Amino acid sequence: MGCSKNLIDSERIMRRLDAKGYQVSHDPESAEGEYVVVNTCGFIADAKEESIEMLLDLARLKEDGTIGKIVAMGCLTQRYRDDIANELPEIDIMLGKFDWNVFIDSLPDLTKTEKPKSWERELTTPPHSAYLKISEGCNRFCAFCAIPLITGRHTSRSIEEILEETQHLVKNGVKEFNIIAQDLSSYGTDIYGEHKLAELIDKMAEIPGVEWIRLHYAYPSDFPYEILDVMARHDNVCKYIDIALQHISDKVLSNMRRHISKKETLELIDEMRRRVPGIKIRTTLMVGFPGEGEEEFQELLDFVKTQKFDRMGAFAYSEEDDTWAAKNLDDSIPQEEKQRRLDLLMEAQEAVYEEQNSGMIGSTVRLIVDEIEGDTRVCRSQWDSPEVDMNYYVKGSNADPGDFITARITSDQLFDFEAEALDK
Repeated sequence: MGCSKNLIDSERIMRRLDAKGYQVSHDPESAEGEYVVVNTCGFIADAKEESIEMLLDLARLKEDGTIGKIVAMGCLTQRYRDDIANELPEIDIMLGKFDWNVFIDSLPDLTKTEKPKSWERELTTPPHSAYLKISEGCNRFCAFCAIPLITGRHTSRSIEEILEETQHLVKNGVKEFNIIAQDLSSYGTDIYGEHKLAELIDKMAEIPGVEWIRLHYAYPSDFPYEILDVMARHDNVCKYIDIALQHISDKVLSNMRRHISKKETLELIDEMRRRVPGIKIRTTLMVGFPGEGEEEFQELLDFVKTQKFDRMGAFAYSEEDDTWAAKNLDDSIPQEEKQRRLDLLMEAQEAVYEEQNSGMIGSTVRLIVDEIEGDTRVCRSQWDSPEVDMNYYVKGSNADPGDFITARITSDQLFDFEAEALDK
């Protein structure tokens, strides 16, 4: 359940179970087996509810005899282990986010296979594409965010280990690397005493077979500007960055404890676009945070209209247990008003998409093929992350998944494009 960081943890578990001789499958739509392991999400209310619903569904399947034992782990159980255990006694094994080896070590070895390295995993993504987690945890402690309460302090992996994993994945056919972390900007500061993101990506880009590197979840405060020079220098470092800005009003940013001002935010965006011509910025924004009046919301709305972000997500604030905001700020904005603001913000962004997409018609793009649907290749560009960004539906190609093709965009569907292959 939840994010790509959870996905990597699940893939590592699958690899270890496989190495011990167990048959492992990943099928959330049709659970079966002696054990069913649920990697829960505990980030926001909707995600927590989805995880609880999954556990309830499995409890019913267990009662019917369809499945054996239920193992619950991940972010939700990390935070609410005792509460969930009391409410759902059907769960046989309750783990947190980091102690899943307890479950694996409890199972007898069915084979004498050598124990996998800590980073080895069974990919559940298409074989040409993988997420690569370079750090865990976060030291920022934004007022609204429960992530540090779940994951703990920011902890980077070593450059050497990440490069070893990258080389291993390349040998197994991976061409696209989606770099992820709770806080990409802080990579290396804990173990090297300084920013090391630029050095890491620079070295990754030099590995033969690495076709695309895409950066996710940078933090705007204390941003490592040198990564922009690396992005501009290497063709295989995608001209794309995912950076959650959350808001633009100084009042709201201060309430959020984001450690950055409106002026600094605008300077950061300008510098990104100056140093990396053609960069596409994905951001996430929040409406309805305590202190956001109509004036502050209008400021945010104007920000979206003028900055014209290439990719954008937004959500309405919901209070999270034990966060600074929950303890110190009054969540007094009605849910209906939060939804109204969210709708207006997304309407403004849709107008941006319409303008940007119309300018793409007739242009030529390099795409990677993700899958085949009949006579259509479902593809993405360097500016589009899996699952969250735009797809390109290409006609006239015989390419296989994982191949790169060149296509001309013929029309847009607001959130996707149609295109015609220029090479077969």
